[in-house]
Amino acid sequence: MMNRRTLLKSLAALPLAGQFGQLLAASSNASTNSPKFLLVFLRGAYDAANLLVPVTSDFYYQARPNIAIPKPSADLRSALALDADWGLHPALRESIYPLYQNGQAAFIPFAGTEDTSRSHFETQDSIELGQPLDASRNFRSGFLNRLAAVLNGGSPIAFTDQVPLVLQGRVEVPNIALRAVAKPSVDARQSALIAQMYKGTPLAAQVGEGFSVRDEVTLAMASEMESSGRNAITAKGFELEARRIARLMQDKHNIGFVDVGGWDTHVGQGGSTGYLAGRLDELGRGLSGFADEMGAQWKNTVVMVVSEFGRTFRENGNRGTDHGHGTVYWVLGGSIKGGRISGAQQPVTQAALFQNRDYVVLNEYRSVLAGLFGRMYGLRGDQLEQVFTQVKAVDVGLV
Repeated sequence: MMNRRTLLKSLAALPLAGQFGQLLAASSNASTNSPKFLLVFLRGAYDAANLLVPVTSDFYYQARPNIAIPKPSADLRSALALDADWGLHPALRESIYPLYQNGQAAFIPFAGTEDTSRSHFETQDSIELGQPLDASRNFRSGFLNRLAAVLNGGSPIAFTDQVPLVLQGRVEVPNIALRAVAKPSVDARQSALIAQMYKGTPLAAQVGEGFSVRDEVTLAMASEMESSGRNAITAKGFELEARRIARLMQDKHNIGFVDVGGWDTHVGQGGSTGYLAGRLDELGRGLSGFADEMGAQWKNTVVMVVSEFGRTFRENGNRGTDHGHGTVYWVLGGSIKGGRISGAQQPVTQAALFQNRDYVVLNEYRSVLAGLFGRMYGLRGDQLEQVFTQVKAVDVGLV
């Protein structure tokens, strides 16, 4: 008798069934009232110092004569005041700032990993695996997959071209790149033939449900196309993808992952306007759109935005920034204790820089995530140990 994993491998080898093989694994529905977690990975290391602006730091303005964000004022190009010490990039005025004011968004500065390689790929791998740096790595065991295994009812999904490292592991995970959703590679006639092959077998229900998920995605995309002439959401950028993610996570999945590239700003980064401002605007609109599309489920949802590392605190000679260390994480959700800057902090001065160039890491990402998962899912210490080995959970008080 062919088991489910063997079936998936066999179908993936068929020229007509690539998309079917991805979606069959999505047949298990998550409870509609269970906590939902979406991890958004900004690949390329975004400049956190211009996202969360240390407006009371004289050193910040000395170190960035061309790209600093002005202190809060009536000028629309100035930082948006968050508290006495921090401001938000003005590109997020209409998206993330209202969520912050409503207590549904928060930021964790001085966050990151102990990896100091400043290598995009090495640090991305370190984060996605979530394993100790001083031990041998298992590249078939990502921390979100381990979380799904511990939950024993998790229904994870990757909104990517391939299943990323963070979701590699013993739990079967579907993936779908929503930016490229088009006509299914398996049409209705071929679907019926494949379903007939498994009729009367133990896998019949899973086969049928796999096609059902595929059809739901296709119908959702067709609906968007029909409304595109009436100021519907734009087909360009992250917002469209984020809204699609929300539709699939409302009742089908409770753990999601998506990555967004284009954050490596060595040259011409810009300040209140320019390249980085455009990227932040796009990201902010996407996350705000995700919150809106989740509807009533937004109260059960937590979104965390991370990047592999931050960037140099001083601007470089090309009015950009280079690879750094500490960064800023975002936490959003309908029921979080937001509207504040959380985690361990320190004054932003030259003396406080890591290796005289970067933000220091005071909030290690595995500790922060372990604390977050412990609160969200009520996990015991031994369960958290299965997700993050040799880590002491730190509760930053947002959930």
